[in-house]
Amino acid sequence: MNNTMSTKILEQLPTPVMAINKEMELIFLNDAGCDFVGKNWEELKGCKCYDVFNTEHCETANCRMKQVMDGKDPTTIRTMARVGENSVPIEYTADKLVDEKGAVIGGLEYIIDITETVKKEQKLKEQSRTIMEISTPVLKLWDRILILPIVGIVDSYRAQQMMDVMLNKLKETASKLIILDIQGVAAVDTAVANHLIKIAKATRLMGCTCIISGISPAVAQTLVQLGIDLGSIKTNSTLQEALSSGFEMLNIEVSK
Repeated sequence: MNNTMSTKILEQLPTPVMAINKEMELIFLNDAGCDFVGKNWEELKGCKCYDVFNTEHCETANCRMKQVMDGKDPTTIRTMARVGENSVPIEYTADKLVDEKGAVIGGLEYIIDITETVKKEQKLKEQSRTIMEISTPVLKLWDRILILPIVGIVDSYRAQQMMDVMLNKLKETASKLIILDIQGVAAVDTAVANHLIKIAKATRLMGCTCIISGISPAVAQTLVQLGIDLGSIKTNSTLQEALSSGFEMLNIEVSK
């Protein structure tokens, strides 16, 4: 394929493609690239690439174009490009440009505007955060008393979510007692028990006492059969008993 044919193909691509020499000067930028920066080729020809795209990687050790020209493998990475008054998230792929003898004479870069992708990713993160908050509701039950009702399966990922949400809530409210109510947990095994113990220890480091409620006869029997020792963690069979214990611990008197 001759150079003219290659150039025509690159011109038809809907995303920016640029080529530079070893001095980082533009020797080619397709129409999509010119449209991206809002200038024509005559204005851009010979300009330094870092003056045109002005990314967070430009003129730093993170510049992938410099890296591939120095012998590193082709790479794809994300960064922010500053075009005029706007900052645009992009993903670019850099590779070296060689002559007929294989000598490096510059670099070739393929650029994708990932604005919509980043927006979708951010939306998914927000949705995940909302789901996490819904599935891990830390509620204020009384003055200085929080409750975390746990329903369903507790795996390592969810346990970490619970710990993160709970510790943040403790910091916000300066609560002194939190009740983990596990009556909605389908099954308690060694892994679940260990997660609960870690959560209880983490709350203790925050100056808060943890009570585990919802210990049914079946769960109690399972814990004994598995040889699981909850140590100094206080347990109750019902939420009402746990709340009564909490009142005693905090010297709270409730009168009729």
